[in-house]
Formats: sequence, structure tokens, C-alpha cells
Amino acid sequence: MRIIEGFKLRNICGEHVVTGEGLTQINFNKLISLNESAAILWEAVCDKEFSVSDLADVLVENYEIDRETAEKDSQAIATKWIEAGVVAE
Repeated sequence: MRIIEGFKLRNICGEHVVTGEGLTQINFNKLISLNESAAILWEAVCDKEFSVSDLADVLVENYEIDRETAEKDSQAIATKWIEAGVVAE
């Protein structure tokens, strides 16, 4: 997976928000709000290929969480990002 070019994580009024920038994202008319954990995941994988396992690694490293829960949560966020059109498989 990879974050699609043109999507950036911004801090807007204390909120973590993904926005589309540039001509390639001209038809993207949404803002995606991320909680703190999702923002940490985004920052860890921006500008590189990643897998659900990579996301799980970040969760395990940053939180007191078991691997099974980290994998489940990572799959859920990856699916949401793909459905939102900000990540390509």
C-alpha cells in the first residue's frame, strides 16, 4: 500500500486533518480527520510503501498493545484509508 500522492496530513486548529493538494486531487472534496493514533500511523508511512504489518509494528512500538489487537486495528484503518481514496493497494 501507499498513500496517494497529493494527500498531506495537516494540523488545523489542533486537529489532524488529511487534505488533498494539487491538480491531481482537484476532485477530492473531503477533509479526513484523524485521531492521534491514526496521525502517528500516517506520519510513519508517508512517502513509502507499507503493509498492515508495518502499521501494526508502529502501534506495538508506541502503545501498550498486543500484536493481535495491533493487526486488527491496522487492518481497520488501512481499509478506511483505501475506501476514502487516500491510500492505494
